[in-house]
Order: sequence, then C-alpha cells, then structure tokens
Amino acid sequence: MKRINEYKKMFEVQPDTDLKQLKTTYRGLVKQWHPDKFQDEEKKAQAEIQSQNIIDAYHFLVSIAPETKAANLEEYTKTTTVVGISDFNLKKSVLEVTFLDGSMYEYFGVSQSVFQKMCNTDKLMRFAKRSIFNSYLYRKAKNEVPQTV
Repeated sequence: MKRINEYKKMFEVQPDTDLKQLKTTYRGLVKQWHPDKFQDEEKKAQAEIQSQNIIDAYHFLVSIAPETKAANLEEYTKTTTVVGISDFNLKKSVLEVTFLDGSMYEYFGVSQSVFQKMCNTDKLMRFAKRSIFNSYLYRKAKNEVPQTV
C-alpha cells in the first residue's frame, strides 16, 4: 500500500483521475526528468533513476485504474470463478496468486493472518472467492507464468 500511495502522490491522482489525465501527467513528468536535460553527471544519474520511477509508477497506476479493471473484468471473473489456483505467496502484504491457466494477479494489503487462514484452509478456491478476490485492490501481474502443455 505504501508503494501505491507514493505513486498516487507522484502523479497527484485524485479519485476522479482518468487514464487520459494520467497519461498527460506522465508525459509532463518524463519531460521534466528526462536525463538529456541535465549536463551535470550526478544530476543526469539522478534523473535516470527518477525517470525509471516515473515509468514504473505510470504502468502500475494504469494497471489498477478503474478503466483498465472494467476492460478486463470478464477475463478476471472467468479466471477467479472457473480456473483453479496453482500457487500463492505473500510478499510484504502483496499476495501473488498464480492460476492454472498461467495468469497471475497481485492483491494489495493482505495481512499475514488472512494469508495464514488461506494456507490452512482445505477449500482454497472457496476461501479465495469469499475473502480475497473481491475484497482487495488487485492487478494482473505483468510477469505471467508460461502455460505447460
């Protein structure tokens, strides 16, 4: 959640910010922090780091934007209702769930106690449907696991 808040602050995201506004802000920030604008090597190096942070933040914010989620809702619903869970793990309150079709989703703000309950349940999909899938902010992870045939 800390990362999400930092990214939203960087882009000055409001609840009604749409993808068009996000893209405009992104372009402005990239222009402001482009390394070629700086002559001093130290400032140039700092600008390269800042540029990479801006790019990462933009891609992340686009992936959790309401428009993106709405566009992918049918696929997400199918995955979370029909496809079984292959694997899952928790890293600093981000639950990564890999499904049998190779897709991977990240759920943000998941507590250690919820993760423990998920580990201990004998009905994994039932628990995930009730306690994870529609309860946490999520995004499709960019690194999909290749399907095995």
